[in-house]
Amino acid sequence: MVTLGLTGPVGGVAARDVIVVGSKKFNEGYILAEIIAQLLEDRGERVDRKFGLGGTLVCYEALRGGQIDVYPEYSGTVQEAILKSARPLTYHELQDTLQETLNLELLSPFGFNNTYAIALKRAKAEELGVEKISDLTNLQNLRFGFSHEFLNRKDGWPGLAEAYGLRVAPVGIEHGLAYKTINEGKIDVTDVYSTDGDIEKYGLTLLADDRGYFPLYLAAPFVRGDLSLRARGVLGELGGLLSETKMRSLNAEVLLEGKSFADVATGFLDRANLLRDSKDRRAEPVWRRILRRTGTHLKLTFIALIAAMVVAIPGGVAVYNIGRLARPTIYGAGILQTIPSIALLALMIPLFGIGALPAVIALFLYALLPILRNTASALFSIDPVLKKVAVGIGLTKRQRLRFVEVPLAAPLILAGVRTAAVINIGTATLAAFIGAGGLGEPIVTGLALNDTSLILEGAIPAATLAILTELFFEGVERLLVPRHLLGRSFE
Repeated sequence: MVTLGLTGPVGGVAARDVIVVGSKKFNEGYILAEIIAQLLEDRGERVDRKFGLGGTLVCYEALRGGQIDVYPEYSGTVQEAILKSARPLTYHELQDTLQETLNLELLSPFGFNNTYAIALKRAKAEELGVEKISDLTNLQNLRFGFSHEFLNRKDGWPGLAEAYGLRVAPVGIEHGLAYKTINEGKIDVTDVYSTDGDIEKYGLTLLADDRGYFPLYLAAPFVRGDLSLRARGVLGELGGLLSETKMRSLNAEVLLEGKSFADVATGFLDRANLLRDSKDRRAEPVWRRILRRTGTHLKLTFIALIAAMVVAIPGGVAVYNIGRLARPTIYGAGILQTIPSIALLALMIPLFGIGALPAVIALFLYALLPILRNTASALFSIDPVLKKVAVGIGLTKRQRLRFVEVPLAAPLILAGVRTAAVINIGTATLAAFIGAGGLGEPIVTGLALNDTSLILEGAIPAATLAILTELFFEGVERLLVPRHLLGRSFE
């Protein structure tokens, strides 16, 4: 599969010379995806990584649409969230159903069951005498905080609350932040994955699922039906190699020892004697990683910004010249601005897949309103006396626009462009959730690991870019706008 660029086709391409490996945005997903990617590379395959995608829906839609070829998934998630089966399915039934209905395949399991679990701080559980989930029925004054995905999944909170008769209103929280939050005592109960390394790190107790609510969540490579037999054979070598204990240990290497996902994956493959190629797999230097991500971030931001300028500035002029277009056009652009960024990116996936293209389209839509509104407002606010003077000296409508009105409106138009640019720089960090890269990558990973240094690795360059963008447009204003139109701000 050829990795999609900005002009790549929406549904994938015929040539499949690169295997695209995806992952969800949590610690274990990164590790398993890196194990898959490194093993494929060791066997001579070309691999592209699309890690940290925004949850099950994004990964599944990307797999089905051909933007990724494989990602780690769990049998319980396939049964409940993807197939939405009304009855429990055996692993073989899952495999058969996926092949027959979706042309997808769940390969042999890695060997461990990472089920959902409900957790409390160990000291809190001992204080209250809580050992199983049903014990919570009489303790519903506790503060419940669950990951957003768990809150909305059929096999998550809605079914759990019904099965155990829990009548509480939990708050939603990012999975990676939940551990820190429960450790600080801001919540009492949360959902965890049973192989999370954070369980030991934060001293949590897992409550027994005494009514057998949660299904098995056997981890396995989830692949497209057209993935080559050779690649499938390589991934089959991972079958049965990871127990719950081993997986928890790998998670702990990242969370407790500060190792990178790549180093942990390499160590596991080495110990399992699966690596044949001894090539150097050292991590990319931090400065090079920041430069690469900054370049990607700038590309996403300014392609979208230029496209928005091409559409919105003439659009603002049209609104000015055709008054009846003003309200519907401005309101339409305003409605786009009210759509939450994550929601807009998710809506793009069925249409444009994942990667740079949907990110640029979303950023383009967000940039329209400030540029369009400022252009129209600037033209409408020009002193009527000046307009009459222009008419009086015999200028045509086009000449008035070109030589009088647009130059007078230029400072406000540039202010709109500047605002759009800064908005785009901030919003582009969310593009990492759909595999577009940029400075959002370390932020997403840092949230998954509760690693402040990683978050800052993306946040500081993004903030710096915003400041430099402000300075750049200030220079553009000095260069292009007559000094007397700039007021006193640059005196």
